[in-house]
Amino acid sequence: MERSRPLPSRRRLLTGAALAAASSALFPPARAGAQAQAVDYPPAEWQPASTSNYTASSRPSAYPLDYVIIHVTEETYATTLSIFQNPQKKVSAHYVVRSSDGHVAQCVREKDIAWHAGNWDYNTRSIGIEHEGWVDQPAYFTNTLYEQSARLTAAICDRYGIPKDRTHILGHYQVPGADHTDPGPNWDWVRYIRLVNFA
Repeated sequence: MERSRPLPSRRRLLTGAALAAASSALFPPARAGAQAQAVDYPPAEWQPASTSNYTASSRPSAYPLDYVIIHVTEETYATTLSIFQNPQKKVSAHYVVRSSDGHVAQCVREKDIAWHAGNWDYNTRSIGIEHEGWVDQPAYFTNTLYEQSARLTAAICDRYGIPKDRTHILGHYQVPGADHTDPGPNWDWVRYIRLVNFA
């Protein structure tokens, strides 16, 4: 019959617990909470744009936030992220929404100025959301893409007091001086604004 090992003393247990608590307080796990701190919209994944592709700021104190601008990437989701991460491209948006499942990536913090509108005044006062797809391929505008994007837009509007209407939720083509046509004629604005208001 094996002899049982003696149980550690109460003092040893308490000392060990105190040491474990102290070490976790001094050295928290490297990844714990990192993503939650990095994103402004909790369901989003942090996929940072190159710092060469946006302007650091302190919005809304530096500039008021008045608009959400809707874009279509004219690229795949993965290619869009790689463009934003390339310091030579000089372009970014705050968010990218994937077509297949509505997954949201945040690339620029909302306090910072993404370079997405083609108009500096509108850049300073807006949040830009890119949607994976092409303006002439409506199949990319899936139910899930509309629903997840609408939730994101509603959260942004709620956070900054932006009215949930077509005067404040704009297509890229509506930005003065813009030479873009996105999100194009296949984007269902009536449906989208309804989803934003019911999100």
